[in-house]
Formats: sequence, C-alpha cells, structure tokens
Amino acid sequence: MRLAAVVVAVIVALGAPPAAAAPPARLIVAGYNIHAGAGEDGVFDLTRTANALRELHADVVGLQEVDVHWDARSEYRDEAGELARALGMHVFFAPIYDLDPPAPGAPRRQYGVAVLSRHPILAARNLEITRLSTLTPDASPAPAPAPGFAEVTVAVRGTPVRVYTTHLDYRADPSVRRAQVADTCSILGRLPGPEILTGDFNAEPSAPELAPLWTDLVDADPHGPTYPAAQPVKRLDFVTASRQFGIRAASTVATTASDHRPVIATLTLSR
Repeated sequence: MRLAAVVVAVIVALGAPPAAAAPPARLIVAGYNIHAGAGEDGVFDLTRTANALRELHADVVGLQEVDVHWDARSEYRDEAGELARALGMHVFFAPIYDLDPPAPGAPRRQYGVAVLSRHPILAARNLEITRLSTLTPDASPAPAPAPGFAEVTVAVRGTPVRVYTTHLDYRADPSVRRAQVADTCSILGRLPGPEILTGDFNAEPSAPELAPLWTDLVDADPHGPTYPAAQPVKRLDFVTASRQFGIRAASTVATTASDHRPVIATLTLSR
C-alpha cells in the first residue's frame, strides 16, 4: 500500500501522460489539363474525361482548359458542372474568358480553370494575374491583369486549406510567365495556413521563371514527364504545396483522355 501511494504521488507530481498526437490528415491532390474534353486523338468525349478523373481517386483536383458553354468544340456544354455531377464532387469554375452568348437567352461563353473537391467548399474567388490575351483583336496586345486564377478554401479534418489552380502562358518567351509567377507569389502566403497550387505551368521545373515558386512551395515531383500524353517528353503539369505538408508519393497517370497526363500526389498535413 505504501508503494502504491508513492507511485500515485509521483504521477500526480509529474502530471498525466500527454494525449497521443492526432495522426496526420491525408489529402490526395491532382492537377490535370483536360484539353476541353478532347483526347490526344482530338476527339471530344467528356465521359472519357470523367472516367480518367474517377480513376485518380483524388480528394481535390485542379483542372485547366475547361469549357463552359464555350463553343462547338465541346458542344457548348458546361464541362465544370457535368464533371462535378459525374464524380459527385463540389466545383468552383474560374473563367479566364467570359464572352457574350451567341444568341439572346443563351448562356455566356466561358473558358478557364476549375477546382473539384470531395470536401465542401467554404469560400472561393477568381483572382487576377498577368495575362497576354489570345482573343484581343489588336495585333500587339499588351500583358494586363485578367481573371482565371482560382482560389478555393476547403476544410480538411477541421483545418482550412487554400487550393489554387492556374494555367500559365504557353509562349516560348518566358516574360509573361515570369510576371505570372511574381503575381502568384504575391497571392500565396498572404494569410496563415496550408496552401496547395496545381496547374499547367507551360515550363519545366528548372525553368528560371519558375524559380521564385520554390522558395515557399515544395514540388511533388512525379518523376516523369506529362506532355504530350502518349509519349511525354516534358513535365509541364504540377502539384505543389506549402511546407506545412509532407509529400508521401507523386506520380503521373498514363492516359490519353487529354493531350496532357495528370499528376497526382498524396500529401499529409499534421494537425
């Protein structure tokens, strides 16, 4: 009895043992340029796109080249809404271009990026970054701020996570991409908390214009190229994350449902 009393006294003096730390939350994140629903064969088939996305089993997906009632190439369909319904996911669509409808009463013609999420979307915004329009009739358009940089906040086991997706300029001259990266860096990190950036960066990881991103973001390297889909030779597509995340795995997926391959990464977030 005297020994038991001593043990109890020691436990009281030292305090109760600490509770076990909560296990890290796991988040599967993908980035995919869906080529407006056309495969590398050039055939529009949104069911094929949906099936390719379903096979990723992702919690969050950043999409690029998304048509919403855009034109005949995608049958004037709402790709963002249809893919969300087919996959049972929430969606936020951020148009880059938003044009008048082709006829009175018809929906507006829109093209841009989107985020699909299995987690409810708590907030969403369509932000501006520098762009060089491909629609401006002027023969010498000037780079200017324009929308199409999607920011979506989701709750992952009670932790707000901001997810961004973007489509950077495709031209060989990196000057517009350089400006877009500067804009991106000015957006990221403004608020505390974990952040994820996905996108078609139209440049490989070692490109000088992408270097500022790697100060605060970690590249989930899939160890393989993403473009063109059938026989890829360049890695243009990315899943990146702030340093609150750990990267457990990353890979590309061999599908020709688009002209790009998707990138998928398994991230962990300590709570």
